[in-house]
Amino acid sequence: MTRALAPAAVLDNPAWSSLIGAHSGFAVVHGQAARYDHEVAPFHALADPSDPRAWADLTALVAPGTAVTIAGAGAAAHPGWQVDGSVAGVQLVDVSLRPAPAPDAVRLGAADVPEILDLIDRTQPGPFRRRTVELGTYLGLRSADGRLVAMAGERLHPAGWTEISAVCTDPAHRKKGLATYLIRAVAAGIRERGETPFLHTSAGNVTAIRLYESIGFLLRKRTDFTAYRRL
Repeated sequence: MTRALAPAAVLDNPAWSSLIGAHSGFAVVHGQAARYDHEVAPFHALADPSDPRAWADLTALVAPGTAVTIAGAGAAAHPGWQVDGSVAGVQLVDVSLRPAPAPDAVRLGAADVPEILDLIDRTQPGPFRRRTVELGTYLGLRSADGRLVAMAGERLHPAGWTEISAVCTDPAHRKKGLATYLIRAVAAGIRERGETPFLHTSAGNVTAIRLYESIGFLLRKRTDFTAYRRL
């Protein structure tokens, strides 16, 4: 059954909404620009990516040569910044996902970070830093010999929503439904808080998009993730 969505305006700029809201404790803010602590996440955000004043604040926030990725900037040029490239992405929201706890999943924390980073390095689901695990609940599955073989967790946290991220499975353990299993488990915790799951992926990742849509996510919008470098 399709669920009613939480107010979605914050999803137009979820990193900014997170940095000035639930994740303000991890934020470094200068006027209309903000970033996460470098050990937590590599994300920067602007109150309005089309506003030159926000770009001026970002210029003051970061050092020359710094690389940043801004969502929804449209690969537009801005004074003092070089465009290094842009990747098309999609944002999907939960409308009919069936959440379910995963009793055999383990809560991942600081002690698990070396294993997490190793799995991230081998599967490349997206950026993950040493303290990213502090952004929300991360769940993992271990093999019979104790190795971490799959994980998923929470990242951006705009009001009323939580992003599911770092969904990855060791290549030797794929095609067993582990990703779906963990997505449902992470979603169960999000729903218990009265929030709605959402997620991002590359527009070219057709396999992942089909999986997400098959389990209850709906495409909300297409976006871009543009890499800039401060001159």
